[in-house]
Amino acid sequence: MRRYGKHTDEDDVRVRPNRKGNRPRTNIRPKHEDASEGLVLTVDRGRITCLIEDRSVTAMKARELGRKSVVVGDRVMVVGDLTGEKDTLARIVRVQPRTSVLRRTADDDDPFERVVVANADQLAIVTALADPEPRPRLIDRCLVAAFDAGLEPLLVLTKSDLASPDTLLESYGTLGVPYVVTNREELADGAAADRVRERLAGRITAFVGHSGVGKTTLVNSLVPARKRATGHVNAVTGRGRHTTTSALALPLPDDRGWVIDTPGVRSFGLHHIDPSRVIHAFPDLAPGTAECPRACSHDEPDCALDQWVKDGHADPARLYSLRRLLATRERREGD
Repeated sequence: MRRYGKHTDEDDVRVRPNRKGNRPRTNIRPKHEDASEGLVLTVDRGRITCLIEDRSVTAMKARELGRKSVVVGDRVMVVGDLTGEKDTLARIVRVQPRTSVLRRTADDDDPFERVVVANADQLAIVTALADPEPRPRLIDRCLVAAFDAGLEPLLVLTKSDLASPDTLLESYGTLGVPYVVTNREELADGAAADRVRERLAGRITAFVGHSGVGKTTLVNSLVPARKRATGHVNAVTGRGRHTTTSALALPLPDDRGWVIDTPGVRSFGLHHIDPSRVIHAFPDLAPGTAECPRACSHDEPDCALDQWVKDGHADPARLYSLRRLLATRERREGD
């Protein structure tokens, strides 16, 4: 066996031939200047459906993306077979910068964030007035997530033929959240869809809500060409059955906007939310925080907002609403 000394020459080092004949590895990545831009419509077990021009193309993440996630609503750059024909597969090589990101965690003590949708500009929070009963704490949590992500919230109340919306609307009146009230008859004849569609024009709207509230039924009414499976409410538990298993982006008729139907949620954790950012959704209260102690939670005895409201700069009901939303991080949805 040959042994090399301290002063070996390059010619003394054996080099094994590359039997496969492939090119040596390099850190230089291709720029993919010929990539086409697409919109992510849905993600299912690693297969990503993108809309490129007028074609639905199935793609997968390229290796150079690493662990970077691709979610519904993302604008991506795609290369490869873009014909959209059966059994073809393209590659996503870049994810464009996101304008907004709606996140949630499984619970408040779960540090793992889940991105719900990207690039939406409105969040429609769908809740039933009965069957199942409304869950105000879940609505509050969705509002906090919307404010944190920079999305405009829209409250959609369904099944008003079973219960009055007055009490629920009164509790959210001081927040100034726009709302639409619908009933099952209006869903059947399309009247509800027409009124909701007016609020969606020219926007990308994500629909969230727990199972059984009629969220997917409403989306089916908004986009009749694409029917998704719907379920029913369990008479024993009062909970709906999960029928939507993955988020799906759908275009409204006449290109008037987009709706993103998301799976029903039973919890909406806010571990990722910095409470100090929630105040930005209250422009009438924000100036009053200038005299607050450092790291003020805005719900403590020395908070300057109490004096700000006492001096008549804002409605006391607005301060109550702010503190109610901030407190949602300390309460579970069912409380």
